[in-house]
Amino acid sequence: MNKSWQYYETNNELTEQISNKFNINKLLAQILINKGITEEKEIEIFLNPKRDNFYDPFLMPDMEKAINRIIKAIQSKEKILIYGDYDVDGITSTTVLKKFLEERGANPEYHIPNRLKEGYGLNKQAIEEIAKNGTQLMITVDCGISAVEETEFAKSLGIETIITDHHEPGDILPNAYAIIDAKIKANKYPFNQLAGVGVVFKVIQAISIKLGLEEKEYLKYLDLVCLGTISDIVPLVDENRVIAKLGLKLVNVTKNLGLKTLLISSGYKIADSNTISFGIAPRINACGRMGFAEQALQLLLSNENEKVIELARKLNEYNKERQEKEKEIFEEAMKQIDKEETNPAIILAGNGWHHGVTGIVSSKITEIYFKPSILIGFEGEEGKGSGRSIPGIDLHEAILKCNNKLEKFGGHAMAIGLSIQRKNFENFKIELNEYLRKKDINQIKQIIMIDAIANLKDITLETVEELKLLEPFGEVNRMPIFCIKNLRIESIRALTEGKHLKINLRDDNMLINAIGFNMGEKSTEYKIGDKVDVVGALEINEYNGMKSIQLNLKDIMKSLIQ
Repeated sequence: MNKSWQYYETNNELTEQISNKFNINKLLAQILINKGITEEKEIEIFLNPKRDNFYDPFLMPDMEKAINRIIKAIQSKEKILIYGDYDVDGITSTTVLKKFLEERGANPEYHIPNRLKEGYGLNKQAIEEIAKNGTQLMITVDCGISAVEETEFAKSLGIETIITDHHEPGDILPNAYAIIDAKIKANKYPFNQLAGVGVVFKVIQAISIKLGLEEKEYLKYLDLVCLGTISDIVPLVDENRVIAKLGLKLVNVTKNLGLKTLLISSGYKIADSNTISFGIAPRINACGRMGFAEQALQLLLSNENEKVIELARKLNEYNKERQEKEKEIFEEAMKQIDKEETNPAIILAGNGWHHGVTGIVSSKITEIYFKPSILIGFEGEEGKGSGRSIPGIDLHEAILKCNNKLEKFGGHAMAIGLSIQRKNFENFKIELNEYLRKKDINQIKQIIMIDAIANLKDITLETVEELKLLEPFGEVNRMPIFCIKNLRIESIRALTEGKHLKINLRDDNMLINAIGFNMGEKSTEYKIGDKVDVVGALEINEYNGMKSIQLNLKDIMKSLIQ
């Protein structure tokens, strides 16, 4: 794989100024400059966001109209239904809105579509059942902006719909009572990258302001809002950063019994962005992937101790089942890879591959080979699958050029979902590869952006601890990457059956340990005594009560000076 190391420009004078003004180390100051955060107010908000950094919710389109309608429905005891989604964003959105409305005296019902039977978003069959139950007001969360026909159908059955969403709208907007989505053209809200649960947060904030409630009535839900925001991989900047930074503090002392139980059962001692991304989110998402999303919702809604313990146990089981299926599909897929490696895209299919898991495996394959990949699972003649792409290749656009072979598809530049008949699979693969061959994928390099060149003597535990001010890490706000040059290899070996790389590096009398995940093959390319340049993220490794600095390797190459 071609990797290109690129460095941010340095501004020593500005770095010195920020370092002195905010009493932070120069590496941290340099990273803030790299992120374009140089104004005093911007830096203060980024490092220490506060509750008064939230924007006015009434700047959102249709917000006033929507909350007046919701308040009317509460006061009139109308039947309200929340229509959600089966991922973490949708589950937390539904939980927050339902709990908040219940505290205002409403008794809202909900509908979470079954991923395997209904798919994403609104569907007419569900709406028909919702209408039969006497629903007068339907509020969508984390979905609805593309449901033009379904919203019209709901209207014909006497249901008024308020859409709250964060996805991109199409050319035609649904004919809803109100649409709260900061990505529509009429938007005046200063930030349009909120997760679905972030939009719900603005709704309950607006209702609280309108009803003259105390701030705590909506701020207390920041633990769940933070969970949905980090899990949905939206950019962790601006208002999302305020949500995530303040929300993580609440997650660590959460009063939500289900979330607390899940944290304990998943074995994490401290709740940070990694805990959510790799511990909590996969367990909740596993429910949706396996077709049991409602159990994840019940976990976050319930106040019964025995019930949440049982539900947390089930979530852990679904996650294990998801992992097993993922491993099984990955191993089968890897056996097919050899004959695909010369193609610009890796397009694979297998019988019985669970389509709730193919996206995860596709993501892994794309990461390993740095190529777009699509995995399709067939049940008889019907196939469903997912694809992932690389920067510089718009997979959705590519699919548009070959969609005459597909039954259905959707997604965006970096991720797609599709369904296809078995008889069309080979032709689809040929057409897509022919289209992508014109894009010179092999010439696209994976770029590693390096925040600063560091010396081992300048890296202390205190320096690395201070870098935690940049957390929570996530989309856009990634972990800082440093380059350390001309280090001597003291020891090198592969771990976990050759999968990972363990290496000890020296600069004079300074030593640092490094771990390279999925870099095990490098153990045969280098030997003890080689001088190398490395890039990676600085971490603190704690073992037996002792703390040491560790480098999480992203790449390694031989130094020019040996």
